[in-house]
Amino acid sequence: MTDHEEKTVTDQGATIWLTGLPSAGKTTIARALADTLRGGGHRVEVLDGDEIREFLSAGLGFSREDRHTNVQRIGFVAELLASHGVKVLVPVIAPYADSREAVRKRHEANGTAYLEVHVATPVEVCSVRDVKGLYARQAAGEISGLTGVDDPYEPPAAPDLRIEAHQQSVAESAAALEALLVERELA
Repeated sequence: MTDHEEKTVTDQGATIWLTGLPSAGKTTIARALADTLRGGGHRVEVLDGDEIREFLSAGLGFSREDRHTNVQRIGFVAELLASHGVKVLVPVIAPYADSREAVRKRHEANGTAYLEVHVATPVEVCSVRDVKGLYARQAAGEISGLTGVDDPYEPPAAPDLRIEAHQQSVAESAAALEALLVERELA
């Protein structure tokens, strides 16, 4: 690209952070949107929280400090990719508002688009979905520190978008998020 060419919408990178409780639908929505965006010619990556914990943050526990470190590592990678024209979908619990705010500030300092999306599925619905069996294991006393049950979750006070994933389909949730990207001239 020469200095005289303008970036197109498909060249514009952004980090789209989907926060919410375990089994809220974050990854499912992110993957559905990723397919749509790729179909539209966008470069897309999904930084799934479970995969990141396995490869990038192996060895970190679930203390507040370790969770903060994990979120900052993910935020760094997301900003790096987004600054190079990738739409980065980040379905990660990120339970603490200050950790998410630090990621937002990193993006803003570097002039990189950042959107925070709250997948606002109630804990009662998440515990029924229980995709990974975490709620059942916590109820049986096998684990502790489950976000939203016996460990804190600070929902975003003013997210760019709040998705009530328990009241709409995955396709509707992904479409609402895509509409936000279009509105913000990111898709």
